[in-house]
Amino acid sequence: MQQPAGVILAGGQSRRMGGGDKGMLRLGGQTLLERVTERLEPQVAELALNANGNPARFGTALPVVADSIDGFAGPLAGVLAGMDWAASRGHSHIVTAAADTPFFPCDLVPYLMLAAETAPIALAATPDPERGMSRHPTFGLWPVDLRDDLRAALEDGVRKVVQWTDRHGMALAEFGVTPFDPFFNVNTPDDMAQAEAYLA
Repeated sequence: MQQPAGVILAGGQSRRMGGGDKGMLRLGGQTLLERVTERLEPQVAELALNANGNPARFGTALPVVADSIDGFAGPLAGVLAGMDWAASRGHSHIVTAAADTPFFPCDLVPYLMLAAETAPIALAATPDPERGMSRHPTFGLWPVDLRDDLRAALEDGVRKVVQWTDRHGMALAEFGVTPFDPFFNVNTPDDMAQAEAYLA
């Protein structure tokens, strides 16, 4: 497999943070988006941002690709937008990361690529005492050649990531949770306070 392209997913509505772009919130002197970019960019062939609305508000040099499915259809719409962009650039796969998850592993991509040797799609996962493994569906490796199937699924009303991935075969790339879950994401003001504590 060639080195995948990367897509940062920032197309959500951030209701629990009062709206706006969570990626533009500042943590330790940097925006969440800057922190995510710094972690993902060295791991991928090139990088884009999936977001809706005026792209100039991000002040980023990254290409910004909007959802092609109307109505804030969730992370799968961002995955599709990233697939379409990557296909136009000649990439066979993309890796996605959420814009509100500043501590995800710096070796995310190689572990996803390793997991994808046994299934078309690979998702990140961490141990969960109640469920065994907790999947992180915004952190995945996706083959671009499934984009037409994904487009059809979204048009049919599919919104849950695992509802679509389970149709195609999915492997899990397992990551540890010491000293804390690296896929901790900022959804609320309390989460931001927790992120500050983790950073310290």
